[in-house]
Amino acid sequence: MAKTATIRVRDVMTPNPIGLPPSASAREAAKAMRYSDVGAVVVADGNGVCGIVTDRDIVIRALADGRDPESTKLDEICSRDPSGCSPDDGLDRAVALMRDKSVRRLLVSDGSKAVGIISLGDLAQRLDRSSVLGEISSAKPNH
Repeated sequence: MAKTATIRVRDVMTPNPIGLPPSASAREAAKAMRYSDVGAVVVADGNGVCGIVTDRDIVIRALADGRDPESTKLDEICSRDPSGCSPDDGLDRAVALMRDKSVRRLLVSDGSKAVGIISLGDLAQRLDRSSVLGEISSAKPNH
């Protein structure tokens, strides 16, 4: 297992996250996630990041409540003020934040601009590729 303090978030994160406006629909977000094979999109407007929407958010906050994914807007279901870190932080900080906040993804920002997302799967691939989570995260998508 690699030492987390010597590896930077920028070395592991998925760069250039997909950004959608708060007015985009849950369906648009789901399609963008499928197309790009990611599990989250950044919700941003002209003033910066408003929040983050994950595939789980779409299921739990929209579909499970019987909401129409075409008319449900991201600003209605996004997680506001998402936990995050800097691209220059060590992975030890990212791991600690995920554990402390009980989240699977962190927004990586450089000032007010989102520059990446780091997920639990990203960490598993980098730190313990032979673990079950590392192997699953490394596998090709099945869609």
